[in-house]
Amino acid sequence: MAELVLGEFPKVLLRAPAGSSAEIYLHGGHVTSWITADGRERLFLSQRSEFRPGAALRGGVPVVFPQFSGMGPLLKHGFARIIPWEYLGVETDSSDTVTAQFQLHDTEETWQIWDHSFQLDLAVTLSESNLRIRLQVTNTDTQHFDFTAALHTYFRVQDIAAVIVEGLEGLAYREFDSDGVQPEAPLNIVGEIDRIYWNVPGPVILREGDQTLLITADSFGDAVVWNPGATRGAALVDLEPDGYRRMLCIEAAVIGQPVLLAPGETWSGSQAMALKTG
Repeated sequence: MAELVLGEFPKVLLRAPAGSSAEIYLHGGHVTSWITADGRERLFLSQRSEFRPGAALRGGVPVVFPQFSGMGPLLKHGFARIIPWEYLGVETDSSDTVTAQFQLHDTEETWQIWDHSFQLDLAVTLSESNLRIRLQVTNTDTQHFDFTAALHTYFRVQDIAAVIVEGLEGLAYREFDSDGVQPEAPLNIVGEIDRIYWNVPGPVILREGDQTLLITADSFGDAVVWNPGATRGAALVDLEPDGYRRMLCIEAAVIGQPVLLAPGETWSGSQAMALKTG
């Protein structure tokens, strides 16, 4: 089931029959909460997030489009995360999953930043222990355009020092304008990290104690791993003190090879997160 909660910042409360839930703000098409059926929150949202027009929320799953970070001439991380989306409704299927649909079109505001016509469709699918977010981009312009994009997912952790990330072993990455290669070993987070891993072939696994999340991506060829660390985290005005200890971004991204769309063409990519037990 789904409930649209109106107000200055409308949001959709999504609930699956098995007891899991998700929360999606129309501002940015932004997923801010994912609670699995065991009652545990799986996404991090800063207590200092700025809920105001034109501001990005710190946490959840920001939609990055049409530019990743400052890697180009546009607004950092683009505009999709800071303007209102349209809620289209909800679908429930026979497998006990529920899907909320959202859409964003070009406006006078977006044309001031990026001079192309487009349509974005976002589908958020919830089940007992899974969350899947699909982003679809359609070129409604009369000219080609290219873009980079990401689902900038902030995962909630108990202690960043206890986190292990698997699935990146041996992969090339870019960090702080330098190139590197991940050793043939799981990744531990020690201090600030801001890496783009190129051409990730399979799932990324986030482990902390007896909790395991399996993170898979479709058509997002790259993965970003980010944590600001203590020094950078203290400088972020929208992150609470020591907030960096309780979050890790593992982002499905398409950066290294921007997507080129002809008029009328559509691209679709998704990130799925599943809680694993045992």
